Amino acid sequence: MNPIYIWISLLSWMLIAIVIAYMAKRGLGEGAIEYFLGGRRLGGFISGLSYSATTYSAFMLVGLVGLTYKTGVGALGFEMTYLLFTVLLLSVFAPRFWLAGNKYGFLTPAELLSQRYETHWAGVVSAVIFLVMLVPYAAVQLMGLGFLVEGLTGGDIPYMAGVGVMAGFACFAALWAGMRSVSWTDAFQAITMLTTSLFALFYLFFHFFGSPGNFFRTITLENPELLELSWDPRLFIGLALPWAFFALTNPQVSQRMLVPDKLSSLKRMIIYFAAFGFVYTIISTLFGFQAAHLLPGLTNADKAMPKLLTIIPLPVGLIIFIGIFAAATSTLGSITLTLSSSVSRDIVGNLYPDAEERIQLLAGKLAIPLLIGVFILFAWLRPGLIAVLSSMASGGLLVTAPPLIGAFFWKRGTGAGVVSSMSIGGVATGVLYLANFKPFGWWPSVWGFLLTIFLFVTVSLFTSPPEKSDEFVDFVNRRLKEVSES
Repeated sequence: MNPIYIWISLLSWMLIAIVIAYMAKRGLGEGAIEYFLGGRRLGGFISGLSYSATTYSAFMLVGLVGLTYKTGVGALGFEMTYLLFTVLLLSVFAPRFWLAGNKYGFLTPAELLSQRYETHWAGVVSAVIFLVMLVPYAAVQLMGLGFLVEGLTGGDIPYMAGVGVMAGFACFAALWAGMRSVSWTDAFQAITMLTTSLFALFYLFFHFFGSPGNFFRTITLENPELLELSWDPRLFIGLALPWAFFALTNPQVSQRMLVPDKLSSLKRMIIYFAAFGFVYTIISTLFGFQAAHLLPGLTNADKAMPKLLTIIPLPVGLIIFIGIFAAATSTLGSITLTLSSSVSRDIVGNLYPDAEERIQLLAGKLAIPLLIGVFILFAWLRPGLIAVLSSMASGGLLVTAPPLIGAFFWKRGTGAGVVSSMSIGGVATGVLYLANFKPFGWWPSVWGFLLTIFLFVTVSLFTSPPEKSDEFVDFVNRRLKEVSES
């Protein structure tokens, strides 16, 4: 594909996104809550599309397509496990996050832990875990686009050129108008992702297979191995377990439980996300099946989608390319903004409690280009398969799940239990991943999760609970009961 078409498509799409970001900026108020949470004034439609675009990234149309290409229908079960658990977790925890956030004014999930367990170290430790573990996941977004432009143009646009363009745009969107800019452009990106992928999917159905029905018959007869569930249970659990708790443990999405303007908007956000996620998962898996049939023998499964786009007409290839760019950019921008808010409130705010809010906000803004630089460096190293990298990042974040669940359901949980379990569990998980060591065949995420639960419960039972733990839990339960009865 001629590189000029790629650049024209990118510049055209970015121009539209910049106009949308400019419109969002006009409604931006003052202060950290305005910048990082959009003033908690987003409606259900924008919140739902923003949540969807943040969650479904380059992992889907590059990583999940590659995983399906390599492992078949097991990839669909893996991703559907995530979707099911996410909807369940959102139904249980999103109202609790929202009520507690409005009552106590916290800005980040780490700040929730600090306030609930009454120790600033809970916020500092969880913020450090977020920063360390989200680097590979953010880099995955850049890697996805880098592989894509390199594959589409036969190397005429280098891998790092694609990485740099996307990183620059994500940095601009996050810096310019904060959450309002990111959320509004997320909504545009979500619509772009869905419409472009549906168009390309049906083009492939009819152009190469004659119809969707013929496609399914062809796969059944000629590629039956794709329909066999060949995953080892330990592999499935190792990859799926971190994704099952994604809605709680990944701050760029759990923070979005705080931004809707009211509970009814929060409920609509969950409904919109569930519908979007189901459709987008099916689309991505079908792309993997199509690539496996049309392009057998690829040694790098992550290049299945880029190679698939080279055998279809230019306009169709550009359409789906823009959809992938939109998906990756929205996730990268959201991660960057969330991590910068954690630097602002959870690290600077906790370590320097006397710092004024404007100083904390400035620290968060300064963190944005620094974070982008780290993501670029990691993408330049090109480590591992995209799907595995994504799961590894979520595996490290999994150690924050027990304290977050305990914050709402176990009054006996203590600050010492939180800090020790996340610190030791996080280090143990990271070491196991880096050493590529799977004791008895079970993945590091499983061992780290079990160790965190054990330490959180054991240390909490031997230490004193926070003085106001009853007040926090009882307030949330009381308000939920009032809302359900009204």
